[in-house]
Amino acid sequence: MNEGPPVDPLGASPDPPDAAYRRDCAAASGLLQPSILAAIAAGGMLGASARLGIAWWLPTRPGRFPWSTWWTNLSGSFLLGLLLVVLLEGFAARRHLRPFLATGILAAFTTMSTYQVETALLLRDGHPVTGVAYGTLSLAVGIALAYAGTRVGRRFAPTREGSP
Repeated sequence: MNEGPPVDPLGASPDPPDAAYRRDCAAASGLLQPSILAAIAAGGMLGASARLGIAWWLPTRPGRFPWSTWWTNLSGSFLLGLLLVVLLEGFAARRHLRPFLATGILAAFTTMSTYQVETALLLRDGHPVTGVAYGTLSLAVGIALAYAGTRVGRRFAPTREGSP
């Protein structure tokens, strides 16, 4: 009495490894469409330009708290939480909107690499209190603001047709 493939208690797929690979490749191919890449690139241009504008407006001096990256990343965290809820719950059918706004604008606007470099430079250059405060507060406040963005988004997101 064979009732099908055995079920893995850890939840692994009973498919052979090459089937999972083919499924992942098929899913990724939707992201590689030229129109999606163009939407991401256009959004990235806008997001990076906005980040550069903030960096010019709030220049960071060596050894000082990097306010431009702080405000950029924190506002981006809130906006990403808000935006993804609104897009996923209200505008799911618009296939270019999420890549343009989230992957394009907000991913280019926020900057994990600059945050890491600034934290490392503060620590290396003898500013451990500022470096640790910047590093830990950026992470903690960023997570809190992303959560706050999702809460605000759920409160104001339009509901899709047929949803309660």
